[in-house]
Amino acid sequence: MKIKDTSDQDIVIAQPKNKTKTITSIAITIVVIATIIWQIAPAASKWSQASHSISAERVRTAIVTRGDFTRDISVLGRVVAAVSPTVYSPADGTITLLIEAGHQVKENQAIATLESPELTSRLFQQQAILDSLKSSYERQKIQAKKQHLIDQKSVDLANVRLVSAKREKRRADLGYEKNAINQIDFEKAQDELKNAQLQHRHAEQDAALNIESLDFDGKSLQLDIKRQALLVSELERQVEGLTIRSPVSGIVGNLNTDNKTFLSKNQAILTVVDLSNLEVEIDIPESYADDLVIGMDVNVQFEQKQFSARLVTISPEILNNQVTGRVRFSKETPQQLRQNQRLNTQIILEYKSDVLQIQRGQFMESSGGRFAYLINDGLATKTPISLGARSLSHVEVLNGLTEGQRIIISGTDMFNAAEQVLLNN
Repeated sequence: MKIKDTSDQDIVIAQPKNKTKTITSIAITIVVIATIIWQIAPAASKWSQASHSISAERVRTAIVTRGDFTRDISVLGRVVAAVSPTVYSPADGTITLLIEAGHQVKENQAIATLESPELTSRLFQQQAILDSLKSSYERQKIQAKKQHLIDQKSVDLANVRLVSAKREKRRADLGYEKNAINQIDFEKAQDELKNAQLQHRHAEQDAALNIESLDFDGKSLQLDIKRQALLVSELERQVEGLTIRSPVSGIVGNLNTDNKTFLSKNQAILTVVDLSNLEVEIDIPESYADDLVIGMDVNVQFEQKQFSARLVTISPEILNNQVTGRVRFSKETPQQLRQNQRLNTQIILEYKSDVLQIQRGQFMESSGGRFAYLINDGLATKTPISLGARSLSHVEVLNGLTEGQRIIISGTDMFNAAEQVLLNN
């Protein structure tokens, strides 16, 4: 006989519900959900505003500051000799070099000789002419003395005749008063006195005129001698110049000719480099040419030290889109400076105080300096700006930003000119 189980007799008893526990669970769930929403809402808002999102580690930022601003440019310079004169041939002739390239020479030291037979011959000829003029002048002085004696003789003879005529005139006067001589003899004595007076006066005038003439001839010969002496002196200087001497103390540079070579007048022979006075030659980009002014301050970097200098020359011509300038040290010249050594130079173009500025970066090229991305709570907003003067490290901010704001200074091409970009941490 099959015995049936008691399943029909079992009754399911329902457990009583705990209302308090249910309400607590619901409240906790609501709080958690609200917290999550509170945390996610700002991010969601940023996500909704930004059209691009990028990692903050991929951008470089800087804070807008206010302070002194120096506009400058940095160029590479080359040490050159401030004085490096070139010696030229003073005349046509054959050159004999007494030194070689690289030799040290002192000022006025003989470095070459030039053989010029033509110039030497001209000197001898002009010297002979000068000697001839001096001889003529000495002869003229002797002739003047001789003529002076002749004139003095004529004056003395005329004076003797005058004295004799006066004596005859007195005798005729006495004889005529006593009727000892006739009228004709009396008048003859008067005529002889007048004739003697005229001869004496003319003799004196002739003597004075001869003296004046001889003095004039002597002065003319003296002028001729002086002129010829100057010509001889100039030729002597030119002949002396055939011994070519160093204009400065230094080192012989390039030789422009070979030994025992015939040179024409004014042909280059060699260059002497004065290493005691060095300058820095710089090549400046053409875009800065209008900003350059002679006398600008320059900082020269040498062995991790800065030396003050000044811009002293600016080339008027532009070669290879560059302007050549010369920089001279103001006070102290660096020791152990060598010619052709490369140095970094910083030219101070402008100085301003209390200027709003930002660190220079690639954003200037990306936006053309027309806008920047201003960072505020992780969101970069495209902001119009206006930039002014630029230096090696900073750029002047004219409009669009205020002190303390942070912007992106790295390249912003990746943003595709978006109005807002989210920066993810």
